[in-house]
Amino acid sequence: MNLPDIIIAVDGCSSTGKSTFAKLVAAEFGLLYLDSGAMYRGVTLFAMEQGFIGQDGSIDQAALQQAIGQLDLHFERQDGATKLHTGARCIESEIRTLQVSGYVSPISAIPFVRSWVDERLHAFSEGGRVIMDGRDIGATVFPNAQVKVFMTASEEVRAQRRLEELVAKGQNTSFEEVLANLRERDYIDSHRETSPLRQAPDAFVLDNTHMTLHEELVWMLGLLQGKFTLLEGSLSC
Repeated sequence: MNLPDIIIAVDGCSSTGKSTFAKLVAAEFGLLYLDSGAMYRGVTLFAMEQGFIGQDGSIDQAALQQAIGQLDLHFERQDGATKLHTGARCIESEIRTLQVSGYVSPISAIPFVRSWVDERLHAFSEGGRVIMDGRDIGATVFPNAQVKVFMTASEEVRAQRRLEELVAKGQNTSFEEVLANLRERDYIDSHRETSPLRQAPDAFVLDNTHMTLHEELVWMLGLLQGKFTLLEGSLSC
């Protein structure tokens, strides 16, 4: 299937599988995948390493705002995937820890951080043929995206998925701890003053609570075929 030069925005709560879904769609239809959540995680890791987050969870916003201009976050294609780097250092694994997850929502709620990330996402997506996932891509960052998807799933399913990811990476945690972190992030993301998590009015809802990845891809194929009147095309998997 030959798609036009479009931008696809994928939003939703944490651990709904947005990144996995977006990567599959990118590979299937030859799009560039950009993970906005990785950008916020990168800023969070930077703040942690620079000592801008106190032991009580407080954030030194003045110091972060002064230093963020020196931060070089960018995506590079590596091993067939798009991975986040700071300078020459790949931080894709470091930004996925539960420790970073615990601070990413308050960091991403800071207005100047959101503006900084948005500017870079717009630069990365020039020319289109991009699929991007996050919390406010369709509603705020790219309100004119040609295709918007809002992903959802039950809390329990999302927590179990996240737990399995962390355990696979060798991190020692429990279902209860992951579920509590997920609920806290959902609350912060949906109640923040700047760009809260919300479904864009023209977004298509994908509830993947009981769906396989292949079923999600079939769903997307049907959506694209119908929206762009592309009647031919089949999946590679």
